[in-house]
Amino acid sequence: MASIVKRVNHLLKGKGIPECVKNNTHYEVIMGSNAYGVSNDMSDTDIYGFCIPEKNVLFPHLAGYIKGFGKGAPSFDQWQQHHIEDKEKGREYDVQIFSIVKYFQLCMKNNPNMIDSLFVPQRCAVHLTNVGPYVRDNRKKFLHKGCMHSFRGYAFQQMHKAEIKTPKEGSKRYEMVKKHGWDVKFGYHVVRLLNECEQILIYGDLDLEQNNEHLKAIRRGEVSYEEVKEWFSNKERSLQKMYDESKLPHSPDEDAIKQVLIDCLEMHYGSLEKCVIQPDKAVLALREVGDVIKKYRELL
Repeated sequence: MASIVKRVNHLLKGKGIPECVKNNTHYEVIMGSNAYGVSNDMSDTDIYGFCIPEKNVLFPHLAGYIKGFGKGAPSFDQWQQHHIEDKEKGREYDVQIFSIVKYFQLCMKNNPNMIDSLFVPQRCAVHLTNVGPYVRDNRKKFLHKGCMHSFRGYAFQQMHKAEIKTPKEGSKRYEMVKKHGWDVKFGYHVVRLLNECEQILIYGDLDLEQNNEHLKAIRRGEVSYEEVKEWFSNKERSLQKMYDESKLPHSPDEDAIKQVLIDCLEMHYGSLEKCVIQPDKAVLALREVGDVIKKYRELL
């Protein structure tokens, strides 16, 4: 499938879109209900992805910048634009493109949206350069037991919104609440998030379309708010046992993920020999010994 970022660039006539997004976006995937297999005719097209900024943005010292001195170095974290109307195709796009560094950082924290973007079905991967498949091939390296805290936290937020959120009159959500008596979209996100967390803890993997029949039933209003609330309470308690028994590491392997990042940057820039210094293992070992000695001196 063709790049949606390129399509958006055409629709917006390039206005407000950073050059790195226009020219160096390596990964674009369809997110949201499309990726979960529960979309309907009212669903927007949500696009997530990452780009690689100019080299001096990631390595400002190459352009002569000194951290904390004078005019700050150029930076780029993300670009987003919502409700981009495509009248010709009858679609509306919501687009978020991150710097590859921020993208990796958020994935390493097991941010649910970012993890979902790594594990979308292949049909939702709309534009990938040679960098994109490499990241997808290494996506399981980002998973760790910290997912329980992040996914469960997001699920709590969605449950709270389902209880108190009053949609704006005339909006799609207002009509949904009017029809079903509660916001079923928040409800299906609650179930989705805890199901995803369960998969990660048990299998160290993620299938976004698993249990989508249950999610569809919730969106159709066939599952009551009380039933979802009870399901949430039971599942939330069972996750602790899954967490204790999970074979996943407690935290991400930062060195392994950093190597994937460096590999990606070298695919784009070429050699990073002059940009990144990889410390000798002996130097790292001495540094660790020094940290231990310092820690025990402080305790004395």
